[in-house]
Amino acid sequence: MPGAVGPYGQSQPSCFDRVKMGFVMGCTVGMAAGALFGTFSCLRIGMRDRELMGGIGKTMMQSGGTFGTFMAIGMGIRC
Repeated sequence: MPGAVGPYGQSQPSCFDRVKMGFVMGCTVGMAAGALFGTFSCLRIGMRDRELMGGIGKTMMQSGGTFGTFMAIGMGIRC
């Protein structure tokens, strides 16, 4: 069965490509939110220097991974 063809003759992205795109978009948004919330929470409890950077990085990775996973699942449902 041939793949779906969109306007102007280009092919549509596959379901796997859509899931990857959802994960990347979710990861980007989650990391941005993690940077904001991580900075605030780490400064609030008094972290400084290397400890601050480690805390912010950890929060960014956790938020990005979580939100990216949920966005990938949502894009997979839409396929």
